[in-house]
Amino acid sequence: MTQRQDDQSLPVRLTLGIQGLLIIALGVFLWRGDWENVFLTALVVALTLVPAFLRRQYRIFTPPDFQLASALFVFLTLFLGSAVDLYYKYWWWDMILHLGSGFLFGMAGFLAIFLLNQTERIPHGMKPGFVCLFAVTFATFIGLLWEIVEYGVDSLWPHVNMMSHESGVRDTMNDLIVDLVGAIVVAAFGWIYLRTGRYSFIADAVGGFVRRNPRLFRKAKKS
Repeated sequence: MTQRQDDQSLPVRLTLGIQGLLIIALGVFLWRGDWENVFLTALVVALTLVPAFLRRQYRIFTPPDFQLASALFVFLTLFLGSAVDLYYKYWWWDMILHLGSGFLFGMAGFLAIFLLNQTERIPHGMKPGFVCLFAVTFATFIGLLWEIVEYGVDSLWPHVNMMSHESGVRDTMNDLIVDLVGAIVVAAFGWIYLRTGRYSFIADAVGGFVRRNPRLFRKAKKS
């Protein structure tokens, strides 16, 4: 095994480890008859399997590092945050994870528009400022959708208390502001990368996706 293959296998092993922990937790919740957490944990497991679904159904390959980041984020938020109640045990848990979500979805938005700009699917020559603005907008929009989900869940099942009823407006605004901060951090790194070619984690993410999905870009050029 080459050094590069070994480096890629570590994120894969860690992702499988997270999925294994979730399967064990699902079994424990089933044994206890804790159906709310059975549903929540099953949802988390399903979300961690999305990259495998995309690979099988659409032949879209997600780089192992991004798979790990996504699985870890879902594990920390929906499982540890909600199922294990760390949101209520530690006041800063929600803030840190919303910062991470802004970072993660900002990166996803940046990569999506950047990679599309390398094909003929959309007009060429977008300025770095627009690419970064799209990343911030995308991440903030996802954060807004999540707040709507929290509101909907609390409206249907008030005992879940996802929005912290005692300070719902403050909680929502804090979440959106932290989402925005995380997205702006990614946009700043992305802008510097587009202008100078520096900050390798963005370059690695772009290069990794292109290497694993050359078919997408070949088709775009033929159309």
